[in-house]
Amino acid sequence: MIPRTIIEPFRIKTVEPIHWSTREQREEFLQAAYYNLFLLPAEDVLIDLLTDSGINAMSTHQWAAVMMGDESYTGSSSFDRFRDSVQEIFGYKHVIPTHQGRAAERILFGTMCKRGDIIPSNSHYDTTRANIEFFGAEAMDLPIVEGTQLNAQHPFNGNMDVPLLEKIIERVGPRRIPLVMLTITNCPVGGQPVSMENVRQVNAVCRRHNIPLYFDACRFAENAWFIKTREPGYEQKTPREIALELFRLGDGCTMSAKKDGLSNIGGFLSTNDDRLAQQEKDLLILTEGYSTYGDLAARDLEAIAIGIHEAIDEEYLRYRISSVDYLCRHLAEAGLPVQQPAGGHAVYLDARAFLPHIPPPQYPGAALACEIYLEGGVRTSEIGTLMFSSAAKVDLVRFAIPRRVYTQSHFDYVVEVLAEVWKKRESIRGLRLTHEDVFMRHFTAHLEPIADAASPS
Repeated sequence: MIPRTIIEPFRIKTVEPIHWSTREQREEFLQAAYYNLFLLPAEDVLIDLLTDSGINAMSTHQWAAVMMGDESYTGSSSFDRFRDSVQEIFGYKHVIPTHQGRAAERILFGTMCKRGDIIPSNSHYDTTRANIEFFGAEAMDLPIVEGTQLNAQHPFNGNMDVPLLEKIIERVGPRRIPLVMLTITNCPVGGQPVSMENVRQVNAVCRRHNIPLYFDACRFAENAWFIKTREPGYEQKTPREIALELFRLGDGCTMSAKKDGLSNIGGFLSTNDDRLAQQEKDLLILTEGYSTYGDLAARDLEAIAIGIHEAIDEEYLRYRISSVDYLCRHLAEAGLPVQQPAGGHAVYLDARAFLPHIPPPQYPGAALACEIYLEGGVRTSEIGTLMFSSAAKVDLVRFAIPRRVYTQSHFDYVVEVLAEVWKKRESIRGLRLTHEDVFMRHFTAHLEPIADAASPS
């Protein structure tokens, strides 16, 4: 029997203090950050749910492994342990370390893409899209219809629209598609999972047209848990067995170990293609480092080697997914417009439903995120018009849950803060953009409140 009360499957051995601030102080902090929560100093944040990337709490086993780091420039035993650990789960022949996932993306697309190419996906994450567009290719999202509906009760809202993929290939021809990519879990549509059956169908299409299939695998463990608990026939399989079966259906992957690697930095690029692997290693040496460290210290390789196995532990995954679901259910019970079912790594509020008086050009997601910070010192992130500009189909506020960092009482506090913001929602104003960069503008944008929410942007 699973207890009703969520308990962490670990004991807390080291603590880090967090600091309270007043609303008046937070108003000053937010103004100094140009109403962009990415620009806030972390010390001015009480509960930080901006991202689940790289802010994981590492285990005693990981910290012990850190002390074993062999910092030799070549031939490091730490790389051998890292490579072997990755291959045990992912199964690919070549394992190329990188300092994080977006470095793996840059190398992958730098070797496989050219101007005019199209890269279909169930949904591309923001860094993936930016790396594809940097090389002159087009990042094309093909989610199923349910993936674009915030409350579609589908067990695998992250799936790719396979018939639409077929139509795209028929329309542009396979030569313009150097690879197809599946993001697991599908972060842009709420961290929703992809079924094994959908992966098989995408694999069949790719094989028929001789197109490689790659995974953005940064949340592979969470996706494996959803397959185990939602897809018939997988109830008795372990997350590791499920992951191995899934990755056998692809030709390679990019991985940010800052997510389901349970580490603070690092990633890798994997492939079974010998020729492509050599090209990728050549580019790695040019910009990242030698092929056995890839701009990582050996101690980081050791932490990842342990972390990816801890991430597929069933007790950990049960706690992890239950914790996210706990926050989601309590927000829904309070009447807030939250995406259901919950995804694997985050809870998403529908900012357009929360603030119907703020039109998308006035960034309702960013406005709501700012108000949540002002009310309780909770930092979240906008997934919507500020991040994706006119391509945004929804405006969401994401509560990304760091791994092994916060407890149930922290989530209860977040619910209390959101309940207060909900009461005053009609008084929240929209924002206008005063500065933006060409790529990834949401990281550095400057905004300011609009005096009258009905005013034009």
